[in-house]
Amino acid sequence: MTTRAILIVDDEPDMLVLLKRSLEPDLKCRVTLASSGTEALRHVSQGYFDLILADIKMPGMDGLALLEMVKRDYPEQTVVMMTGHGSIETAVEAMKHGAYDFITKPFDHDALVLRLEKALERSSLIRENLRLKKETRTSHVFQDLVGKSAVMQRVFETIRMVANTEFTVLITGESGTGKDLTARAIHALSARSEGPYVPVNCPTVPEHILESELFGYKKGAFTHATQNKIGLFQEADKGTLFLDEIGDVSPAIQTKLLRVIQEKEIKPLGDNRTISVDVRIISSTNQNLREKIREGTFREDFFYRLNVLPITLPPLRERREDIPLIADHILAKHCRKLSKPLKTLSPKLMELLVERPWEGNVRELENVIIQGILFSGGEEIQPRDIGIERLSGTGDCPEEETLLDLPYRDAKERNLQRFNNAYIGRLLAETGGNVTQAARKCGLERQSLQQIMRRYRILADRFR
Repeated sequence: MTTRAILIVDDEPDMLVLLKRSLEPDLKCRVTLASSGTEALRHVSQGYFDLILADIKMPGMDGLALLEMVKRDYPEQTVVMMTGHGSIETAVEAMKHGAYDFITKPFDHDALVLRLEKALERSSLIRENLRLKKETRTSHVFQDLVGKSAVMQRVFETIRMVANTEFTVLITGESGTGKDLTARAIHALSARSEGPYVPVNCPTVPEHILESELFGYKKGAFTHATQNKIGLFQEADKGTLFLDEIGDVSPAIQTKLLRVIQEKEIKPLGDNRTISVDVRIISSTNQNLREKIREGTFREDFFYRLNVLPITLPPLRERREDIPLIADHILAKHCRKLSKPLKTLSPKLMELLVERPWEGNVRELENVIIQGILFSGGEEIQPRDIGIERLSGTGDCPEEETLLDLPYRDAKERNLQRFNNAYIGRLLAETGGNVTQAARKCGLERQSLQQIMRRYRILADRFR
């Protein structure tokens, strides 16, 4: 059993000695003494206490001032106040400042021990609650980053380690390995978790627009700047900015980003003044940035600023033992999203999934399983439901033979039906059946997407 720690604060040396001698054996605790509020704050900053027992009337910083400062920085801390000048007004004031209890001197020793035991029980409950919250939070953070392999356990440990720092992080890995999920996990486990998380998909934003999106602009900075606009750096203030696929950013933008990292300030377009920003930067890439440095398309100094804490995500083919676990996780998640009864993967299909090379990694595996959910008629998804019977290159595929037996137009239509059901089905699953958001994500006009959905009888209501 861990020894409980109590801090006693009083300007009377005799009272401190008396309380230490009597409380340590009766409460089975370790008592630390402080003769002033200033000394008490120093102790609190250096370690955790299950309970603080503080006198109100002290020279210099009195007990109420101490209480206020402790509760400001450590709101969960349990504090009991004591005084030889008891009054209802003083008790109310102490409670308003966050005291758990109020004890008047002189006090009966047995009554004091009983009330302090209750205060310690409160501290124990709070600590257990915080522990459970942390476990739940960690479990939620990693819910889509699935894996029991040794290489993934190292990734999880690295995420926990870097989350506790303020340094920049560079996440590398092939497309579909979970770079965005990793960035979100780092943010969620960090001290910035209550702040904003702002992702930027760099390749999808043209260079001339990316600069104004990142840094903002003043009214009149360019032709269509009809009003002031804050940039993504300001939106991410006190939080995290995730620069996805940073390898596609031009050298000109790299230079501006390097300046922000170094100086922690931005200058909106058309503005003469700079604005300080408190932002942690996490970036990702599926490219070899060292090769781009040799080619002269990526700044070396910018790379080293980004790569302070690197995380490399392994491709799926290098952790095949995780595939059954990932597949079952994806299956349960999308059966729920698609309002389908929970299905299973046949042993033969699972065997084929483990064998496949998965060039698109987890994202490709997810697409295949979504197809299986949508196209399977029974409770168990078979290889034929997703059009694979064996690895490509190992022989003829019965699904291909079936298509070749059909007239060209019918075979083409069947493939289009399969593709649109899987592709649009995933979009609608991700957006909760919101057609407007789905259209925006895939780059189509809303009316165009609705037309395709009508043609292939895809109902948005099934995904809500």
